[in-house]
Amino acid sequence: MNYDLEKFNGVFVAMYSAYDDAGEVCEDKVKNLARYYVESGIKGLYVGGSSGEGILQTVEERKKVLEAVMEEVGQELTIIVHVGANSTRESVELAIHAENCGADAISAVPAIYYRLSEKSVENHWQEMINSTSLPFIIYNIPQTTGFHLTQTLFKKMAAQEKVIGIKMSGESVFELQQFKANAGKQFIVYNGPDEQYLGGRIMGADGGIGGTYGVMPELFCQLEAFYQQGAIKEAQQLQDKINAIITKLLSFPSLYGACKAILNMRGIETGAPRLPLLPVGEEHIAELRNLNEEIESSMKSYA
Repeated sequence: MNYDLEKFNGVFVAMYSAYDDAGEVCEDKVKNLARYYVESGIKGLYVGGSSGEGILQTVEERKKVLEAVMEEVGQELTIIVHVGANSTRESVELAIHAENCGADAISAVPAIYYRLSEKSVENHWQEMINSTSLPFIIYNIPQTTGFHLTQTLFKKMAAQEKVIGIKMSGESVFELQQFKANAGKQFIVYNGPDEQYLGGRIMGADGGIGGTYGVMPELFCQLEAFYQQGAIKEAQQLQDKINAIITKLLSFPSLYGACKAILNMRGIETGAPRLPLLPVGEEHIAELRNLNEEIESSMKSYA
């Protein structure tokens, strides 16, 4: 199989889900959010991951979100679908659905809760890989899954033609560099931690997938542009600015609650995050308005 790897390079927003007032998935709001990102300059969307609350949704809800995204922007952006679930059966069902919807690739974390052996994780991923003709992107996020992907298992998975990349959300840029070195130049490595986008790119990442990109996509696109231009000093200054914003976002009851509240202020209604993720309260609104003004001002300065 010959995959067009070029379309997987660059900045990918880890897209949020969007709910109505009753907390149900709202296709119209999902479409509006996806449309909002088209003009920002991003390369694509990562649907149903951590920021998308996929783990908190039913299989049918996850399908509904993807269908809305594909209907609205599937022909305009590269769409990577996170299909990881606790059961292999559900993961495979989501993978087949993603292919039927016309997505560009699938991705998955290991199953969570159980402390699984490497063989269990390998089998879990392999069932998804075998179920479709889509390329597969490993999602490595040990701080939430409790599974630390070894270079041994990684090299075994990466040797397969269908396995084209890894979303590296661990905090070590050295480990990121090792994944790139052990898989080869044609293998796609995404930087996961938003706070170290520049560090990840310098150490070999081909782009990034992140949740905070969703409230400041233009800033990450500009950061990518600075890197490509070799303007490292300017890139470092912008990363510092981004990190100051992220620090403020993390000061609220939940990151996703803060990000969704900011989008709501812009008229992009996404609803509150699904419990147990906390929403922001009225006592935080004034501070969030100030932060939104700061973000929007920064984005306009690079327009």
